Amino acid sequence: MDDLRAHLAETLPEYMVPAAFVHLEALPLTANGKLDRKALPAPEGDAYAACSYEAPEGETEQTLAAIWQDILGIERIGRHDNFFELGGHSLLAVTLIARMRQAGLHADVRTLFTTPTLVGLAALADNGNPDDNLVIPANGIPSDCTAITPEMLTLVELDQAQIDYIVETVPGGAPNVQDIYPLAPLQEGILFHHLLESEGDAYQEPIVMAFDTRERLDSFLTALQAVVDRHDILRTAVVWEGLPEPVQVVWREARLAVENFVVDPEAGEAAEQLLERYDPRHYRIDVKVAPLIDGFTAYDPKENRWLLLLLSHHLALDHTALDILLEEIQMHQLGQADLLPVPLPFRNFVAQARLGISREEHEAFFRGMLGDIDEPTAPFGLLDVMGDGSRVQDASQIVASDLARRVREQARTLGISAASLFHLAWATVVSRTSGRDDVVFGTVLFGRMQGGEGADRVLGLFINTLPLRVQLAQGSVLEQARDVQLRLAGLLRHEHAPLSLAQRCSAVQAPAPLFSSLLNYRYSHTDATVDSTPAWQGIEVLSGEERTNYPIVLSVDDLGEEFLLIAQTLPPVAPERLCAMMHTALENLLTALENAPDTAMRQIDVLPGTERQRVLYDWNATQADYPRDRCLHELFEAQARNTPDAPAVVHDGRTLSYDELNTRANRLAHHLRSLGVGPEAQVALCLERSPELVVGLLAVLKTGAAYVPLDPAYPEDRLAYMLEDSAPLALLTDSGIKARLTERSGGTALIDLVADAAQWAHQSDINIDPSSLGLTPAHLAYVIYTSGSTGQPKGVMVPHAGVMNLVCWHNRQFQVTAADRATQLAGLAFDASAWETWPYLLAGACLHLVRPECLGQPEVLWQQLADERITLAFMPTPLAELMLASPRPEHLALRCLLTGGDQLHGYPPAGLPFEVINNYGPTENSVVSTSCSVPAGEKDCHRSANPSPTPAFTCWTKASRPSRSA
Repeated sequence: MDDLRAHLAETLPEYMVPAAFVHLEALPLTANGKLDRKALPAPEGDAYAACSYEAPEGETEQTLAAIWQDILGIERIGRHDNFFELGGHSLLAVTLIARMRQAGLHADVRTLFTTPTLVGLAALADNGNPDDNLVIPANGIPSDCTAITPEMLTLVELDQAQIDYIVETVPGGAPNVQDIYPLAPLQEGILFHHLLESEGDAYQEPIVMAFDTRERLDSFLTALQAVVDRHDILRTAVVWEGLPEPVQVVWREARLAVENFVVDPEAGEAAEQLLERYDPRHYRIDVKVAPLIDGFTAYDPKENRWLLLLLSHHLALDHTALDILLEEIQMHQLGQADLLPVPLPFRNFVAQARLGISREEHEAFFRGMLGDIDEPTAPFGLLDVMGDGSRVQDASQIVASDLARRVREQARTLGISAASLFHLAWATVVSRTSGRDDVVFGTVLFGRMQGGEGADRVLGLFINTLPLRVQLAQGSVLEQARDVQLRLAGLLRHEHAPLSLAQRCSAVQAPAPLFSSLLNYRYSHTDATVDSTPAWQGIEVLSGEERTNYPIVLSVDDLGEEFLLIAQTLPPVAPERLCAMMHTALENLLTALENAPDTAMRQIDVLPGTERQRVLYDWNATQADYPRDRCLHELFEAQARNTPDAPAVVHDGRTLSYDELNTRANRLAHHLRSLGVGPEAQVALCLERSPELVVGLLAVLKTGAAYVPLDPAYPEDRLAYMLEDSAPLALLTDSGIKARLTERSGGTALIDLVADAAQWAHQSDINIDPSSLGLTPAHLAYVIYTSGSTGQPKGVMVPHAGVMNLVCWHNRQFQVTAADRATQLAGLAFDASAWETWPYLLAGACLHLVRPECLGQPEVLWQQLADERITLAFMPTPLAELMLASPRPEHLALRCLLTGGDQLHGYPPAGLPFEVINNYGPTENSVVSTSCSVPAGEKDCHRSANPSPTPAFTCWTKASRPSRSA
């Protein structure tokens, strides 16, 4: 095999040389004569690449090789063998580090991930690890202590009054206090969320078990109490009131409280009743009382069995600790408790986390990683990381067996962990769902890599959540896979750093979170191995549930051979969808690594086939017919011919009919034509909302020119810049504003639409024929300037065709008719003003102009809407939120309240007599690109997952990949 590897290495790049070779007499085939991949045997032992074998040299290499042989189950270890190529992973790495320390070999845990060969690890192991020199002060409270004093506490500073207060919280007083010390980093965060919530707790984990007899249940509880007696973390309570910092108090004796629940035989399944009664969404463990496990029993008469609900708190147990807990219960039930190792105190881990690496070193590392990150990474736009987990949905998906095999093979080939490949795939999902190439997400670290002696067997909360940054725009899939491995290795040295410290090292301004999604890669025991032991006969695990305060969490359970994806999401994101995206990303990443490792990461797609069809084609099937050969004012002129006497514009007691409006606009248009205004020209308008404003807009369009709306509220310098940049042939205004603009107009003709009206009173009132001007829908209707928030305002040119598309969609979507009455209240230079104006005038409806002073008086504006029987109204988001929070008249004719311009911060109140429609779109897309109805009465507001796109709307990312639509 070594000769075969050597031969292939002569012609193939290193990454293409197979990781393992298995000799077969023949390849297994399916009934169709194709290769049966599932029937291929798994490579074992010497099948894996071990380079050209060289025996370990020297005492260190030989000692290390013996440890590898025992841990990996491989008979022969060469000095150039790679730990991960031989099947090693993070869980085995913990055991390896512990065994190395027992043998007197010390190395920074990062060394294993950055230099995973035997020879490399051995060379660096001799250098020692500074953290191993940390002296952990012993517990100063003697076993027969009757009074605790400050000098007895070696890990926390408290005065006598504070100690006395703590002792009063413990049954039995000082003789029952074994130790007092601070919280570990993640414990601090979990306690923060516990105190933040008034009902329930997101960090409680329920497990429901069934027992065939009461005797078996009692035996299990006895074994559980024995485990509680062994481990200090299970006899720990948390105290914080009146103290400089929260502390955990270890009781010498803590009895497990077990409460019996009586099932109602007529109320449904017994297990469901039990879970509902003690649901973590509303039931809370008292964390001031040890142990942090509550037990609840119930007899199930329907199934003739006993039920046990164990509710444990993450302040005491993480996923690995819970597995160890169940293993020790099993040992007790088998009568093998004497074989259990001596329990180690959790205080050693707390000491290492707090006294090991300095705060300054943590800060330097995270500033280097995150210092230039100034925006949160929020998949699907979800930012709330303070939730209580009550609305979280979950779903799971097993990774296809063939894909799981490919993951492990590729990890061995590259000499990295499978966890690194999952992190890279998840980074891709986060990138596509957040619209960012440079992403940050939380990764749940094992926490035991630096935990010292026996870290693989100590119960307690070792895990920690820290940010991982992945810059997907840089490098190929192969380069990124190796880079992620190195980034994860870098995090390991800082696995005990507080998350709050890491977040402060970024440029994201509080209270915004640095990230809102997590990846939790963990090693799990399969149910089969547990249930098959004699200790579990007659016992069945019915259910277990985890909750989180994060809106997006993906857990990857490494089951030894298979992988299980578990997604937890907040609405409107479906967890099944997230699992499917992750599976797709993983498969595409593996395909690229196997066949084209130079592929850029941005080319890795995350959309499953069905969703890709929906996003690219189904959602974009928005084609709709509209008058493609007509300009805006032509449709208005048709309305003026059909309903000349119908009211067109109403303002402050004045009404203009369609005929009057058209006549005035025609006369002004002919006057502008006499001044040389026509197609390809611009005419600016700067005046307050009035009928004259609408006359001016129509007149400019009739000349073939484009209008340039300028808000009179703008500073004079801003107005001057826009006038200079747009170079209009004329500026339409009124007497109140004309004086301000005279010096800033740069020679542009100023026309007062009120005072100068006599100048065009004699002009023709006949419509100007567009064909005589050579005017088409491709000509500009208006040029509108952006806010200039990132520099100078920029003029966006919008043609008649774009606005016509918007008009026809709007009138069709909201069923606008000539009977409708709509408001116009947006500022003239806000592109929504065009949306408020043209759909209604082209449909024969009546446009009601709102006085500016009404906008700051919600009750007055509501009354105007009621008095004038308004049926449709647009309001910018801040105004809409203000109006929805204010009292409104009972008899409204309003049927649609349209809003947009900013993100809604809450759902509308329940019981509204009208529909609230949220809209989004850049100015370049003619105001509105997506639109959706917002349900009333919900608790939190989210961006709609299924907006209705306007015609011809298609959304792509920079990498020509479909992105989220809203």
